[in-house]
Amino acid sequence: MEKKRNVKTVEREIQSSFREERRMPKYKEMLDLLEVRSKSVVHYWMEKLCAQGALTRDSKGCLKLVRLTPGIPVAGAIAAGYPSPAEEELRDIISIDEYLITRPESSFLVKVSGDSMTGAGIMDGDMVIVEKGREPTNGDIVLAEVDGEWTMKYFVRKGKEIVLEAANPKYPTIRPKNELRLGGIITAVIRKYHL
Repeated sequence: MEKKRNVKTVEREIQSSFREERRMPKYKEMLDLLEVRSKSVVHYWMEKLCAQGALTRDSKGCLKLVRLTPGIPVAGAIAAGYPSPAEEELRDIISIDEYLITRPESSFLVKVSGDSMTGAGIMDGDMVIVEKGREPTNGDIVLAEVDGEWTMKYFVRKGKEIVLEAANPKYPTIRPKNELRLGGIITAVIRKYHL
């Protein structure tokens, strides 16, 4: 007898498999994953997930996850300054992916190495989300290739000149000698405190 499922449980099972295998499961693997006997049932669930926006198809028709994490409860706000009574009422459910990434099709992750952006709260070992295709403005943190080497710095336009500035005073301002190519704008920082 096939197990009764809903779209959310199927989405969680696909996400869980993706996190373990680092790839989308194949239809044959989904038979076991979803505990069903027919590929047509797998197809039914994949179409449901596509219709709800949890999955999408790339240009070759391959399935891709839109969000990699299930929603988690938002439990209100907490004071980071003076203590105040905490609100314990659950207010909403959000997906971390949806909260951090507005354009998943043009975003990617990069692991930070070094301490040149510590003043911006970006530490060695953090992961940053980079969004391609947006025009940077003064003060944006960008991923840039400068004269053949990649770096992450503040984007600063001074008249007609563009320079890259660190958020750590021990690093000098970078002035491109030959070439400056922007890889994207940093839109979020992710830091894990416990494994």
